[in-house]
Amino acid sequence: MTFSIELPTETDRGDWERLYRGYAEFYRVPMNEQILQTVWDWIFDPGREFYCIMARDSGGAGVGLMHYRAMLSPLRGAVVGFLDDLYVEPAARGGGVVNDLFNELAVQARRHGWPVVRWITRDNNYRARSVYDRVATRTDWITYELDPGRTPHPPVARSG
Repeated sequence: MTFSIELPTETDRGDWERLYRGYAEFYRVPMNEQILQTVWDWIFDPGREFYCIMARDSGGAGVGLMHYRAMLSPLRGAVVGFLDDLYVEPAARGGGVVNDLFNELAVQARRHGWPVVRWITRDNNYRARSVYDRVATRTDWITYELDPGRTPHPPVARSG
């Protein structure tokens, strides 16, 4: 099957939302209208370096998406790319759409002048990792998240 990779337009909201809900469901992350509207607005905000590409099947239906953005890399002294979200609907997996999405991501990264594009995935996301092992180099970095609502350590009493 052939796929086209395109930037979404305002008329793509239905396909985009269906795909993004599928992505959130896969990762068991709650999704609501406020989040959907916020991300949709980011895609079309010229003041944000946040982007989306969508894959369409030969009938024009959306079957995959990528969200990616610019990220500062202080050790490089450069702006790099960061792939936030990648989702291909189950019926389209294995047909080459993910290859087309990554090829377009590489084109976009070159267009932006990004020397690399980074991303993270779950350790147990074996099917995706088999693709990532083909298209990129796995790093030895481990990812952590700090919850700013939680104090990591009790404050140390300081005298004077």
